[in-house]
Amino acid sequence: MVRLAIFLLLVFNLFRIIFLLFHHQIIQAEEIPFTEIIKLFPAAFWLDIATMGYILIPALLITAVSLLRSGRLWLLIFNVYMFVIILFYSLIALGETGLYGEWKTKLSYKAIVYLKNPTEVFNSVSSSVFILLILSWLFLSIVLYWVYKKWFRLNFDHRKLKPVSLFWILPLWMTVLFLSIRGGFKEIPITTSAAYYSSYNLLNLTAVNPAYNVMVSTLDAQQFNKENLFKSMPDELAEALVQKLHQTDCDSTISMLSLERPNIVVLLLESWSADLIESLGGEPGITPNFRELESEGLLFTNFYASANRSQQAIGSLFAGMPGLPITTITNHPEKYGSLPSLIKLLNEDGFHTSFYFGGQLIYGNILSYLIYNEFDLIVEGKDIRDDFPRGKLGVHDSFMLPWYARQLGSLPQPFFSTVFTLSSHSPYDFPMEHVIQWPKLEKDFINSAHYTDKALGNFFEVAKQQPWYENTLFLILADHSHNTYRNHPVDSFKYRKIPLLITGPALKDSLRGKHFDLICGNTDIPTTLLAQLKLNHEAFFWSKNLLNKCYQPFAYFETNEGLGFKTPEGQFVWNKKLDHYYQKDLRPKNEALIISQGKAYLQVWFEEFLGY
Repeated sequence: MVRLAIFLLLVFNLFRIIFLLFHHQIIQAEEIPFTEIIKLFPAAFWLDIATMGYILIPALLITAVSLLRSGRLWLLIFNVYMFVIILFYSLIALGETGLYGEWKTKLSYKAIVYLKNPTEVFNSVSSSVFILLILSWLFLSIVLYWVYKKWFRLNFDHRKLKPVSLFWILPLWMTVLFLSIRGGFKEIPITTSAAYYSSYNLLNLTAVNPAYNVMVSTLDAQQFNKENLFKSMPDELAEALVQKLHQTDCDSTISMLSLERPNIVVLLLESWSADLIESLGGEPGITPNFRELESEGLLFTNFYASANRSQQAIGSLFAGMPGLPITTITNHPEKYGSLPSLIKLLNEDGFHTSFYFGGQLIYGNILSYLIYNEFDLIVEGKDIRDDFPRGKLGVHDSFMLPWYARQLGSLPQPFFSTVFTLSSHSPYDFPMEHVIQWPKLEKDFINSAHYTDKALGNFFEVAKQQPWYENTLFLILADHSHNTYRNHPVDSFKYRKIPLLITGPALKDSLRGKHFDLICGNTDIPTTLLAQLKLNHEAFFWSKNLLNKCYQPFAYFETNEGLGFKTPEGQFVWNKKLDHYYQKDLRPKNEALIISQGKAYLQVWFEEFLGY
């Protein structure tokens, strides 16, 4: 068993080294000292020992049975078990290596859910990277199994070990493995926090054993339907805090519309971060067409995505639902009936509703959610008969957006229509040479945004020639953000900040070229729109009316194990499982209250979700 333990520890650290080499550009960009990198190996040791314990318990039991029933069969079973372990661990570790560059998170249950549709994973990465990871997986699995058999496999020579040895060997090793899994004799068993040691989050995530993390997140996911994992205070107190957060002392909604029933078009931009927008602090020249549109629109400068996945953004946009840790609302069709629906309300009020996407809406189970919402028209890539150039994800934005502008002319007015772009999503196979050369990080992504910005300009050139244009309000916003040349931590408000620009002839002249600076988020879109249209929005509890002067400004985002919460008094990001604050920037006078408000928000929202 000792040899097996050594082998497993070597395997764990081999894949750590591969991970670090694969993401060396991030290490260079963050200027992480080599001495800090070296520290991750001892920091990872005890969590690796715990992972090793889980793996070796079945191995120990197979060995024990082999002592009672000798034969080559048990050697074969043992070797097959070890090959499966090597195969699956390699898959998890390399999958996490490929995933991190896009999501900046470890592989978890939420990510594994995507494997229900393998084509989504394949289409989201470049073919070269996908093939490299697959070939690496197969090659490393075979080589590691060969190394195991040559130098580390157990000796099943029963002449040297008698069955009577079971009476002391089995209890001894079971005790050792149990203590390994538990993390020793300490009062509190080991958790993933045991591997956290650095101010560089990349190193902390690398230190956490990927197999251990997948196991824990999967167990948590199985548990969350039974209990609220984010409960941190009495329910009555949490409810009172959340009710007060959404309380408004007056209803003084400012009208932004120049006509009562305009057409409304939502341009939902894939992955656009605030760092792409010069007026939001980004570098100039990335999105010049967006900047030009700002002069005729109302720009929201403190606007945040409540989650970091497209399907979660869809739930925020059409139901005002905040993002959920662990899972996503679109993956629970059984709960759709409990959600409010912006689309159904607009249908009842005589709007024609539609959703356009140049790719496949099976991604993240979005299609089933859209169908439930009863859109009058849903168009995806397979429905577009024009012979447009397509990438792995679908029709490129520069072809899709002008075509969409012309399609809107065939819809009954007033209409509420959404188009979802895709070219700024990996694998970034947009049909344009790189224009922006300066980024050291995320050059492909930055250039993809520049390409989509060009398509955005083309859209408005075509739209302005259409008869429906003069009666239309446009909302231009991102579904969520993405890592940029600034490499913000994923669990930070700098990372989660996204653009929202409201523009078009239906916007009042007095609001053109103005900034809206109060804190808000994408969950606030439904109530804000319904209030402008003078429609009832009481069902959208989690959504705020941003143009009510008395609304309380705050923003929330989910992490897989906690939340971020921001008010004018400060902000914090908290991991419930680790009870750790990644960020806490609060005024001492109001620190306790704001932390309680944020924790209550997540507790009450998750409890409500469980009750759907």
